[in-house]
Amino acid sequence: MSGNLWMLCLCLCFSWTEARIWAWMLNMPHSPPKDGAKIVRESAQVSKVATATCDHDRVCGRGFSCDRHFGLCVPLRGEGHYCRRDAQCVRGLSCMFGKCHRSIPNGQEGARCKVDRDCGASMCCARHHGEQVCKRRLIRGESCFVPDGGLAFSINQICPCDDGLLCRDSSSPPRREREFIYQPEQKSWTCQVPQP
Repeated sequence: MSGNLWMLCLCLCFSWTEARIWAWMLNMPHSPPKDGAKIVRESAQVSKVATATCDHDRVCGRGFSCDRHFGLCVPLRGEGHYCRRDAQCVRGLSCMFGKCHRSIPNGQEGARCKVDRDCGASMCCARHHGEQVCKRRLIRGESCFVPDGGLAFSINQICPCDDGLLCRDSSSPPRREREFIYQPEQKSWTCQVPQP
């Protein structure tokens, strides 16, 4: 009996501890907003909206968005503040990597994308911290090694080599294509001009 009680206490402690650790690792607040939400101005109308329950943004009115996780209307957030989606940031900012940032014009490096054609010349659409953004293609001499898969590949990706370049092992002399042996564990791969 005491063993079961001890196990229950241990599980409860680890749940709280793990939540704190994950919150710290993700650099996000662990607890729901105190008093419903932060109040920007001292007025009865703002107070009423800041504690209103919601399930979409229209309910909250101008200057507020719906925090769908807690179901509360909260003030729009400024640059550098935590967010989960664009609608939580003030106009001109977008929610990227969990914080409100200045929006980057479409097609430029760092702008959101879905496919390569959404990006400018010599760029591709690849994941950066899990978010698909325009990145520049790799130039001659840059490392182009890509793991076969896994979490690191899923969260952060690189573009392929720029036009006219191929990703090749730079630690050994160039081999003819028929002699080429793929060695994924080798990380000395760079973008190179193909050998005839």
